[in-house]
Amino acid sequence: MDRKVRIGIIGCGGIADAHANRYKKREREYGDVEIVALCDIAPHRAEGFGRIKDLPNARCYENHIEMLEKEDLDGVSVCTYNREHARCTIDALKHGVNVVCEKPMSVTLEEAVAMCKAEKESGKILSVGFQPRFASDMKQMKEIVRSGELGKVYYIQTGGGRRRGIPGYTFIEDSTAGIGAVGDIGCYSLDMVLDALNYPKPLTVTAFVSDYFGKNPNQYNEADRFSVDDFAAAFIRLEGGIVIDFRIAWAMNVDTPGDTIILGTEGGLRIPSDDCWNGDFKDDMTMYKTINGENIEYKIERMPADKKPHCWDGKIGSFVEAIKNGGPSPIPSSQILINQAIIDAMIKSAKLGKEVEVVIPEI
Repeated sequence: MDRKVRIGIIGCGGIADAHANRYKKREREYGDVEIVALCDIAPHRAEGFGRIKDLPNARCYENHIEMLEKEDLDGVSVCTYNREHARCTIDALKHGVNVVCEKPMSVTLEEAVAMCKAEKESGKILSVGFQPRFASDMKQMKEIVRSGELGKVYYIQTGGGRRRGIPGYTFIEDSTAGIGAVGDIGCYSLDMVLDALNYPKPLTVTAFVSDYFGKNPNQYNEADRFSVDDFAAAFIRLEGGIVIDFRIAWAMNVDTPGDTIILGTEGGLRIPSDDCWNGDFKDDMTMYKTINGENIEYKIERMPADKKPHCWDGKIGSFVEAIKNGGPSPIPSSQILINQAIIDAMIKSAKLGKEVEVVIPEI
């Protein structure tokens, strides 16, 4: 491109701050991107966001369609609440604008399918906001799994959560969030292990979800507004004889649901527990092997913290580079469609009280 990549931000709430910061950092360092438009349905929020982020030349809108029609945009960050992800993404793609959409990709599988179809029809890029993929520790774990060092992977225990950590705002109501902990932080845990496995096809899911803490006024001060899940557990069968034992929580009466454990026929890998896997690990990974009949274990040496690039630089930088070079998408929607299909199946299984088959339509 012979000019700066022109970016609009749809939704000027909390997560938009991180997007704006990284676009501005990219502009300072490379001079190849600029935020030219802001949009939020709340009156004057876009203007206030522009002042706070020192974006005096960014034009402000309360309707994203108007912004898409009036601005010559190359890309948008969709930073709305969950239930608006699909609509805003599809509208942008139909207007010929590339999209990086925040996680979770959508609320339902049907929405995710519609987003992927819009991407295919538009010929533009849809990237989904999984910045942990750009964290050094995540990359190292993925390399270990894909190297074959573990042999055939057959079982994974993963998840995460907080003893007490229910968010507020638009995260806790069905009308805005649609899904709770399973979509907010569970999607990160799923992507971590599914990406390492190169996203095998999911076959079946049996799940349980609950809202015991969010709806209890003695446990949460906005219980009267709470209408999503605060805990989920699932058993997920994948193609290739792999199973995932999954659990995630915004609140629970324990400090962690456990480490992530990846078991293979030639070795096992333990990754120290985390509340949501949103970046580098809290401690070293441990490898377990049996060599010449002797059981051994050793820590995996990680890159020093001061040498690690920030994962958000990778998230936003890769999106800008993809726009400049005509793709491909840094975080392919075809992969995150599978992530969303599993989340969708969890919700359906919990409602039905039985195992459900995962069926993903052709795009």
